[in-house]
Amino acid sequence: MPQRQKSTWLTKEAALAQREWHVIDMDGVVLGRAASKIASILRGKHKPTFTPNTDCGDFVIVLNAGRAKLTGNKLKQKMYRHHTLYIGHLRERTAEKMIAEKPEEVIRRAVWGMLPSGALGRQMMKKLKIYSGSTHEHEAQKPRELTIQA
Repeated sequence: MPQRQKSTWLTKEAALAQREWHVIDMDGVVLGRAASKIASILRGKHKPTFTPNTDCGDFVIVLNAGRAKLTGNKLKQKMYRHHTLYIGHLRERTAEKMIAEKPEEVIRRAVWGMLPSGALGRQMMKKLKIYSGSTHEHEAQKPRELTIQA
């Protein structure tokens, strides 16, 4: 009995060239909800041509990074750790201090944790543009406004 051929959709190079730009304003938006939506757009899961092993996602611009909300006691209890590679040099900061000093890094780390690890995830992260203010320099790309439920 002949076996049936399975068909699998693979994204062509022409479809990869048609990337859109999205703008997300983080003013009053919960960090985790926004990060999962951003990761989904960077991967391309919102497109019907999604292929897991290729970078078929869109560009994302994040504005007002310092105004993201954290629920519960995360501002005081959540710790961001960084080791300097010297003995005993583990640096720890609370989320409150990180948002005050490096708000872009908080969003970058949240999104990075939701993307695939390896070269594909690093390639997707290059399409994420984060700004702590309310202006950006990508007006020429005509980005679409994207709202996330607070």
